Parts: sequence; structure tokens; C-alpha cells
Amino acid sequence: MTYKIGKALLAGAFLVSAAFGAGAAEPIKIGSVLSVTGPAAFLGDPELKTLQTYLEKINAEGGVLGRKLELVHYDDGSESNKANSFAKRLIESDNVDVIIGGTTTGATMATVPLVEKAGVPFISLAGAVVIVEPAKKWVFKTPHTDRMAAEKVYEDMKKRGITKVGLLSETSGFGQSGRKEAQGVAGKYGITLVADETYGPKDTDTTAQLTKIKGTPGVQAIFVFGLGQGPAIVTKNYGQLGSKLPLYQSHGVASDEFIKLAGKSAEGVRLPTPAMLIAQALPANDPQKTVVVGYNKMYRDKFKVEPSTFGGYAYDALALYVDAVKRAGSTDKEKVRSAIEQTKGFVGTTGAFNMSGTDHMGLDLSAFRMVEVKNGDWTLLK
Repeated sequence: MTYKIGKALLAGAFLVSAAFGAGAAEPIKIGSVLSVTGPAAFLGDPELKTLQTYLEKINAEGGVLGRKLELVHYDDGSESNKANSFAKRLIESDNVDVIIGGTTTGATMATVPLVEKAGVPFISLAGAVVIVEPAKKWVFKTPHTDRMAAEKVYEDMKKRGITKVGLLSETSGFGQSGRKEAQGVAGKYGITLVADETYGPKDTDTTAQLTKIKGTPGVQAIFVFGLGQGPAIVTKNYGQLGSKLPLYQSHGVASDEFIKLAGKSAEGVRLPTPAMLIAQALPANDPQKTVVVGYNKMYRDKFKVEPSTFGGYAYDALALYVDAVKRAGSTDKEKVRSAIEQTKGFVGTTGAFNMSGTDHMGLDLSAFRMVEVKNGDWTLLK
């Protein structure tokens, strides 16, 4: 397959000559609702920083179709009801050309009815499969789905002879969807869920749930489905209990911040992640290497911290939109929507996107890599 590399954002390949008259043209309005504060802040903060950085870069290089990009951003504080209000404002008052955001599944699903009614392209940064299944005309997303995460985890368990698993999921939208998908595909991999517990996204202790799972006859591993601070608390509690059961997490914690929050208890945790976390370990001929290495360097140089896969989701969303505008030769919402839907072989930080009328994510399991925390860092599992 011929791949179209997402590094075009970095190289300026998306940009069209300033002969279009960037100074006089109306800006292209990029609307955004992200969880920059609240429990999901370590997801939303790098997403916002990424959008701001690349808008500045694109504008410095002449804009898109000769027009500058303008970011109109609101922080939902990790609250879905606020996301709905802000999305409504973006559509009705700010008249944005696209909405990028929905850090969480809850925020995303609160936005979906609004964009579907208004006819505004919406690229979500959240994980649940319900966002794109069934496909909705105006809704796309860049992260892998929770179903894919469950399948990738179960693949690894199957290799290790693990067949009896205790599931601990968050009661957030992401966690609820993840629980459903983890239950749904378990049988496909010969996995039996012998325990099924939940915790709240703002809970400060999950010892009771973990103790119950640990005491379940025959249990061989624990699988946690959540995002934000919750899974780090679970992992710390797991360490405090001295459990020797293998601990798996979902891609909802694919960030260095998780290791910081969980501390020594994160050692040995396994999870599926986009390529970004192990960029340097990728072979030189991997189509994603150039993209993720370039993004990582930008983020480290500018913010003096390690990059986050969640920031990568925002990069991919902006890159996909800009690429679609370029191919459509217009910001007309229907033309751009159609162009996004026709995206083929577009390599971003998350994987190679191949979308269609029935697939508004366009990723397969090869876009996930299994990693394990070793010596306080991510290690690629073979």
C-alpha cells in the first residue's frame, strides 16, 4: 500500500501558496472542546497544546488554501454536560468549520446529536466504539476503539496461557463501553471473565474491588478499563495489596503521566498503545516512525516534557482535517466531510487511516503495539 505520511503537517506539505491572499481571507475556524481541567486533564492538556502548536506552525507557513487557521477553544472541565453547552456555542455562535475534541467518550456523545443536526464535521479524540458504530454521517475519530484494546490485550493473554480474568472497569462512558466490549470479545480468545467489578472516576480507593478479584477462585490476571487518574489509583492499590497477578490496562492510560501517578506499582503493567510511546524502538522501515519521532521531538523541545499519545490523537485529527480541506479544495462542510470519509493510507501518530462510508475511524489492530512498564519506562513486547 502507498502511504500518505502525516508528517506533512510538520513539513508544510499541506499548505497552499499564499497567492490565495491569506491576509484578506476569512480564517478557517477550528472549534475545540477538551477536558483541560478535571479528572481527564492529563488527556486534554496535551491535546490542547498540540492543537495550539500546530495551528501556529501552519499559520506561520502561510495557512491552508491561503487562509489562516483560528482556534476557538472551550474547556469542559471533564464534565459532559458542559461539553454539550460549549459544542452548541461553537456551532451556533462561533460558526466553526470543524469541531475537534471530545476528550472523553461522555463529552463526545454529548456533542454527537448537535453536529449531526447542524452538519458540522466532528473528529473525536475519545475511545469508545459507540462513537463510530454505527457510522454517523458527520462523526469521525482518531483513537483506537475500546474493542480493539480489549482484543489486543486478550491476544497477549492468550499467548501467555491466561484464560481466567478479573475485569475492573470505570463507570465513566469510556469504562462502561470498554466493559461491554471486553465482555463481548472475551470468548473469541478463550477468555472467561471470572470477576466483574467497577469503580467511579472520582473514587480515591479501589482496594475492596481488587481484594474481591484477587480472592476469586482461578483468576489469573486483572484487566482494568478506565482513563484519567482512576487507573493509576487502581494500580497503586494493586501494589499496596502485594498482588502477583499480571495487571493489564487499556490504551486509556497510554501516557507517561500514568507511570508518574502510579509510581513503582506500575512496574510490569501491560497495555496496548499507539506507536508514539515506543517511537525509537520502531524499525527504520516502519511507516509511522518518521511521523511519531517528529511529533515527539516537537513536543519535547517546546514543552520540556514527554509527549502523550493523547496529544497525538489531536495531531492526527487536525492533520486529517487539513488534508481533507486540501483535497476538497474548499472548507465547504459537506465536501470536507466527504473527503475525510475517503481518506486512504494516511499515516498519523496513531496508525494508518483508511476510512470509508461505514468506517469513520479507519484503523485496524496493527495500529496497536503491546508494551510493558519496565524500570519505570515503556518496553515494546514482541
